[in-house]
Amino acid sequence: MRIVVKIGTSTLAHSTGHLNIRRVEELCTVLSDIKNAGHQVILVSSGAIGMGVGKLGLLQRPTDIPTKQASAAVGQCELMYTYDRLFAMFNHTVGQLLITGDDMENEKRHDNFSNTINRLLELNALPIINENDTVATEEIAIGDNDTLAAMVAQSIRADKLILLSDIDGVFTADPHTVPDAKLIQRIPEINAEVMALAGAAGSKLGTGGMVTKFHAAKICIACGCEMVIANGNHPAALYDILEGKPVGTAFGEEAK
Repeated sequence: MRIVVKIGTSTLAHSTGHLNIRRVEELCTVLSDIKNAGHQVILVSSGAIGMGVGKLGLLQRPTDIPTKQASAAVGQCELMYTYDRLFAMFNHTVGQLLITGDDMENEKRHDNFSNTINRLLELNALPIINENDTVATEEIAIGDNDTLAAMVAQSIRADKLILLSDIDGVFTADPHTVPDAKLIQRIPEINAEVMALAGAAGSKLGTGGMVTKFHAAKICIACGCEMVIANGNHPAALYDILEGKPVGTAFGEEAK
């Protein structure tokens, strides 16, 4: 099975911006084990700007583009160093791909991107993808890694996209304000009723929210790739998802 796993900043880092070491170590262990089982794994990882904020000692996520790009430049080094070290413990080689919206929209560059991922997988490497925040401006930015992950899944014909976030899935109402809100286990299509469930953007370190996840789900449903939103606080839940157990919220028609 070809799996794209996206992990958000709020899952990778503490609220301080510093790396959540225990969680990242567990994630890399689980992904390595899944890869050992014969699955092809592609990781879309947020966190460059958030980690740069912590590394540079900034008090909050910057709002101006130059400081965002500087934070991303510092944080991306730290992020890839961490992944390289942790995956190497299980004898897995990682490869970094940093892309912008132009890379996905330009046919030749998009083909080169897809060919690179496919070749990395053939060579048994684990591609790690992030938006190139050091050069991306509003005009060329994809904007969030939920959408990026869905575009990657579509490009390489992935079987499943798993978004690991700081939420358990999609609820019938905001579980923070409505105690008896129920988790929705499957959403076959994205319609106006579903979009009405979307709330505001999530953590102060990240860029996404439920709206971006629904947009990602639209892309996946259109290309026949199942998407799942699950809580990244428990990386071992990836095992249950791959075994078809009900975890989080799945999007698309259930496989017959």
